[in-house]
Amino acid sequence: MPNTLTDWLAHIEALHPRGAAGIELGLDRVQAVKKSLGQKQTVPVIVVAGTNGKGSTCAMLESILGCAGYRVGLYTSPHLLAYNERVRIAGDAVDDARLCAAFTRVEAARQAVAEVANEASLTYFEFGTLAAWEIFAAEGVDVILLEVGLGGRLDAVNCYDADCTIVTSIDLDHMDYLGATREAIGFEKAGVFRPGTAAICGDPEPPQSLCTHAQAIGTDLQVIGRDFGFVRQEVQWQYWGRTGKKSGMAFPALHGVHQLHNASSALAALDALRERLPVAMQDIRRGLGEVQLPGRFQVLAGRPTVVLDVAHNPQAARALSQNLGNMAYHPETWAVFGMLRDKDIAAVVREMKERITRWLPCSLAGPRGASANDLMAILAGEGIAAGVQASPFATPIAAFQQARMNADEGDRILVFGSFLTVAEVLRELARKA
Repeated sequence: MPNTLTDWLAHIEALHPRGAAGIELGLDRVQAVKKSLGQKQTVPVIVVAGTNGKGSTCAMLESILGCAGYRVGLYTSPHLLAYNERVRIAGDAVDDARLCAAFTRVEAARQAVAEVANEASLTYFEFGTLAAWEIFAAEGVDVILLEVGLGGRLDAVNCYDADCTIVTSIDLDHMDYLGATREAIGFEKAGVFRPGTAAICGDPEPPQSLCTHAQAIGTDLQVIGRDFGFVRQEVQWQYWGRTGKKSGMAFPALHGVHQLHNASSALAALDALRERLPVAMQDIRRGLGEVQLPGRFQVLAGRPTVVLDVAHNPQAARALSQNLGNMAYHPETWAVFGMLRDKDIAAVVREMKERITRWLPCSLAGPRGASANDLMAILAGEGIAAGVQASPFATPIAAFQQARMNADEGDRILVFGSFLTVAEVLRELARKA
């Protein structure tokens, strides 16, 4: 067995022929190893799916429940700076030792299955999902929050039965795996629903496929704008749902107009589980006021203003553009822009081009990373003048350094397009802090 977390992650990558970035949807492999581990559900489980907003919604739930005194286990992905971020207990990332111990147990169970089935590979995400559950069970958490990695129906997280599910939004992303339409994607995300439980949908216009599946299996589907929602006021907001209204609340600490959709979905889920997980109004206020999540419209102090956002699909870019438009005036916006080649890069550019005056396209490492020259070609194809875009950069750090050297104090530097883009710049900022 490997000894260090670095060695374990390398081992897990090598288990599956597609490596860490490999995607192979299906529940058979993970269910077999889960059974070998003897994993049981003894505490409430909330599963969060959706195209965008999953991480923010999980962070809000974690913060509110933590303020209410619950010991919360959160499993999320991907990470920004360290794998440990994916598994949190009571708000803190778990240490290497607990991860390695859980990986050891999962690997032993995987090998036991392999002896019977002659083969039992797990993807990187599947292995991590099983290990996270092992940690939560060992630590005796009061509630478990699981963020879906991709889709829902065939995602590893779906091997656990949710007591309440949330689908934050449905839009076009990962179409090679989930389908080319919102209807197809909606069906995949509805796969996390369970009969007789509440399903919270933060998309005001959910695909019919999602609604039909909920009705067919007897899920209590609650849709924002119909069954719950919010009223945005000048300096505060009001939530309304089946249990009544919650008024006079300060805006969540996470910036962005879309965060009220996420906050409302989180509160609707807590309403649905109020008998098992009661929370007080003071816990909701404090939890929303203290929630933190790096890389989601994260605005750094100082001048020029620096904005970090992991937006990597058209819907997220649309929200980012709206949030930028609501900020104070900045003469120039310098965009450190790096994306994965399997994303709809042209559509993201179209959503953002009215907000950006200086493009600094940069290459991302790895087989999925788009090169700066690829991005330059797409920018040109979308009609962005050559005089506006800068020369291509080999890394996000090089592009960021160029922006810092040339931006005036009143300008804005935007870092966006991928978790990888934001992570590299965050590491650089931490190194120089």
